[in-house]
Amino acid sequence: MTHPASRPTGAPASASAGARTGAPTGAAPVDVPPARRSAPGAADSPRRSAYERFRPPQAGRATALHAGAWWLWALGLATAASRTTNPLVLGLIVGVAGFVVAARRTDAPWARSYGAFLKLGLVVIGLRLLFSMLLGSAIPGSHTLFVLPEVPLPAWAQGIRFGGRVTAEQLVFAFYDGAKLAALLVCVGAANALANPARLLKSLPAALYEAGVAAVVAMTFAPNMVADVVRLRTARRLRGRPTGGIRAVLQIGLPVLEGALERSVAVAASMDARGYGRTAQVPPAVRRTTTVLTLGGLLGMCAGTYGLLAAQGAAYGLPVLGIGAALALAGLRLGGRRSVRTRYRPDRWGVRAWLVAGSGAAVAGLLIHAGRFDPAGLHPGVVPLVAPSLPLWPAATVLIGLLPAFVAPVPPKEASQ
Repeated sequence: MTHPASRPTGAPASASAGARTGAPTGAAPVDVPPARRSAPGAADSPRRSAYERFRPPQAGRATALHAGAWWLWALGLATAASRTTNPLVLGLIVGVAGFVVAARRTDAPWARSYGAFLKLGLVVIGLRLLFSMLLGSAIPGSHTLFVLPEVPLPAWAQGIRFGGRVTAEQLVFAFYDGAKLAALLVCVGAANALANPARLLKSLPAALYEAGVAAVVAMTFAPNMVADVVRLRTARRLRGRPTGGIRAVLQIGLPVLEGALERSVAVAASMDARGYGRTAQVPPAVRRTTTVLTLGGLLGMCAGTYGLLAAQGAAYGLPVLGIGAALALAGLRLGGRRSVRTRYRPDRWGVRAWLVAGSGAAVAGLLIHAGRFDPAGLHPGVVPLVAPSLPLWPAATVLIGLLPAFVAPVPPKEASQ
């Protein structure tokens, strides 16, 4: 056994300790903290893929998508639906909206309104077909399906008939027309299911805050009432009580109305506690200028929107819409001086919001452009009656609307699975 005094002069004590423990030459000293050592295989760790670097984050207060982006995306799909009567393209638009809603909606009460809008769309199609059968149609047809008893009308109702011959052409035309309106309703329902009304209210201009509060209260009343009906029906079913019939409806309706009244009182109390309705003093000239700019801008936006939706007015619709939007924004900017409220943690419009809103705008713009080159594909003929076909290029543009399902933040329930 070697005595400590016999080691060479200048040799460190750690070297002799390493020799005693059998550590290899060049090993890390035993007195080095573990944190300073490099992890094994750190240099060979695989690099993250592009999807892992850019995949959507979990939705939270800081990463939530701007509510206005969802509405712009839905309005883009609605504009595209208004440019066609092809049931296959309309069904594709409804499918795109449903896929995005299924992928990015939350468990909030307003997120369950998409199914109600789907049912409302089916009701609209049924009513359109019923009115076409009862009141007739201006579409001539040669394929008679059946004949209803015709009711004679007075002379002042000339040009209107009740009953009579029902043709296949008029029913197909009515179905196409009702399907377009149903697709518009479904797109609005998708925006209601994805956009948080409270966060949308925070993003409104100060001049529209009071009107926005009324709209948000109206938008949240129906989903909450539907949730109350579902909850009460489930409770009655668990107790073995019937959930159908007039008696059950009356017994469920009273608690639902009571809950709605309690929520209304709570909303009114919270608004009063927060000083809702207070306004600042502004000069009369500013008020008059604000009124002129806002009304002129809104009229210009209405005229421009009508031009975009009309078949012949797309050339002047976009410039008029842009001028009207500029005037309306200037009026809202001046009108915001009357509001004395403060905005806490405003939502930011980030890259993902641009992608979501841009996908809806791209679908609308490309489908409007496709209507100029392939009008027969977007508007199938009724007289003579032909089967609709799916135009490939417009159908491919509708698929751009699926982008929010891959770039929007993931809801908490989906991120936890």
